[in-house]
Amino acid sequence: MKIIRFELFQVPPRWLFLKIETDSGFIGWGEPVIEGKAATVAAAVTELMENLIGKNPLHIEDHWQVMYRGGFYRGGPILMSAIAGIDQALWDIKGKYHDAPVYQLLGGPVRDKMRVYSWIGGDRPEHVGAAAADMAAKGFTAIKMNATDEMAYVDSYVKIDAVLARVAAVRAAGGPGLDIGIDFHGRVHKPMAKVLAKELEAYRIMFIEEPVLPQNNEALREIARHTSIPIATGERMFSRWDFKQLLIDGYVDIIQPDLSHAGGITECKKIMSMAEAFDVAAAPHCPLGPIALAACLQVDASCHNAFIQEQSLGIHYNKENDLLDYLVDKSVFKYENGYCDIPAGPGLGIEINEEYLRSRAAIGHNWHNPIWRNEDGSVAEW
Repeated sequence: MKIIRFELFQVPPRWLFLKIETDSGFIGWGEPVIEGKAATVAAAVTELMENLIGKNPLHIEDHWQVMYRGGFYRGGPILMSAIAGIDQALWDIKGKYHDAPVYQLLGGPVRDKMRVYSWIGGDRPEHVGAAAADMAAKGFTAIKMNATDEMAYVDSYVKIDAVLARVAAVRAAGGPGLDIGIDFHGRVHKPMAKVLAKELEAYRIMFIEEPVLPQNNEALREIARHTSIPIATGERMFSRWDFKQLLIDGYVDIIQPDLSHAGGITECKKIMSMAEAFDVAAAPHCPLGPIALAACLQVDASCHNAFIQEQSLGIHYNKENDLLDYLVDKSVFKYENGYCDIPAGPGLGIEINEEYLRSRAAIGHNWHNPIWRNEDGSVAEW
């Protein structure tokens, strides 16, 4: 069996899908994308695929090593996202070839279903109390929300109080049984992250996410001294080598590798297994499309330390299209009582509606995240 061709589809709301075809009729789907850099990742996929045409798609580990080690410069968001989408598609082909879900090829399932959380609020979190009550009514037992608007290195306690008021509204609306993740989004610098982490303790938060940018992970030591809330990070880390020092330092409680950013199924399985050896939980990052979510769930099924999964149904980014729009069988994930089914069909376990996909690819997208500025005009972290 040989790879004979591939196609890329840039589709709304902000996704990039990859289709890889073989001479045996097996087709694999992947989702290689960096939000806001879809065209750049597409160019990287095209370069990497030059070396895969004519190769056996089942040799996934070797292909991964060639894609990663075959270039003198390696790593980073663009290359690792390109590798990730290709890797997903190769696993999809391999599962279909063996007529088995990917998780069976990764050692088999350790769980029957996967707990998920839902986003509430938007980039600027507002009206989150009502949104939390709505999600609880739909059966979700966990939500995540952005913590802050723009935040200067040292900022006003008025902003801290606003965060606490929003979290209090969510706790009141969702009750004590609703788990709450608070995403600092890297917007908060170390001085204010210490303050905010301490102040949030009273609300019994499930985790705080990216309390500082990953380039400043050394600050997690001091933040951890100010709070007992579990600390999560990792969506902007792209390989096991990026995660290595984080785990050695011992101040992270939950890692969040992204299956479309951190080298795909092959690499994220290794990252999550490496974290298990440090008694660290995993909650893969996935505010993306159905292929990315299917890949996450396949790895979640096989990793003992995976405890909850992000998913994008109804997220504020999904305006033109939502998570299920591109699927033939929209019930494949089946959300119920805060859990999601793990697709059990061959490969990734989903079927893409290619006719609809092509109609949306004709429209495409040119999504970019907003540029925020502080009150003094300096650029703020989004």
